[in-house]
Amino acid sequence: MVLEMLINPKKAEREPWELFFVGLVYSSMAIFLSLYIFKQYVGIVMVFLTTLACTYLIQGTLRREEKKDVVITHELALLKEHGKALSYFMFLFLGFVVSFSLWYIFSPHSFASQVFTVQEDTIRCINSVGVEGCLSAPTDSFARIFLNNVKVLLFVLIFAFFYGAGSVFILAWNASVVATAIGIFVRNSLSSAASNLGLPTIANYFSSYSLGLLRYLTHGSLEILAYFIAALAGGIISVAVARHSFDSPRFKAVLLDSVDLIALSVGALFLAAVVEVFVTPMLFG
Repeated sequence: MVLEMLINPKKAEREPWELFFVGLVYSSMAIFLSLYIFKQYVGIVMVFLTTLACTYLIQGTLRREEKKDVVITHELALLKEHGKALSYFMFLFLGFVVSFSLWYIFSPHSFASQVFTVQEDTIRCINSVGVEGCLSAPTDSFARIFLNNVKVLLFVLIFAFFYGAGSVFILAWNASVVATAIGIFVRNSLSSAASNLGLPTIANYFSSYSLGLLRYLTHGSLEILAYFIAALAGGIISVAVARHSFDSPRFKAVLLDSVDLIALSVGALFLAAVVEVFVTPMLFG
């Protein structure tokens, strides 16, 4: 209950950057608890506990955003209001990524492998699929990436509609996988300098971390934004179903706004796929 009450939606709208540090605390505490209570299932349990800590904030946000749908009639003004919630969601996600990645990088290899075993297996699976697609045309890669992201978006919608804050489970899971990928990238980039000591090595360490973070968040930030928009849409519909009858004007207004949000999320995914296929390789090789 203490973790849940660290911040509320109203305060989060005023100070969205605070959610970055909230994300650090939630995810770090989740790793600590899952490691000492559920040692065999750390990779999954830490994601679940991270999600559990966010339940109060997410449920409060969904109810708050649904009320805005009823009060605000102008769609552009409504999207601007939703943007406040999306901004602190993104800070929360960034806190997850930075926390998980720092745990992975600064921990002994045996510890990191124990905590992030499931995430490492997921990355190996993704990389094996990517190798098979290396000989395909860029358009094939684009279609595959975009369709896969749309599939994830559909799961986010389903989780948000049926479980409310449950959509954050998928997003926290993605944060742990992205963080593990960043950690692997940083460790691999430093392997050639492992025998060196002193300031150059330290500088190389932090520059590698920054490069790894930028590499995956260049397109990943757009994907996560799209997923949060979809989670907001699904959650708002879920709240509206519980509070209004299907034929009421208020429910229709909420449904219309949710459809606009879903369309916006698909557009963001399309842009993310373009950046991932054509921009990220050009910037980072």
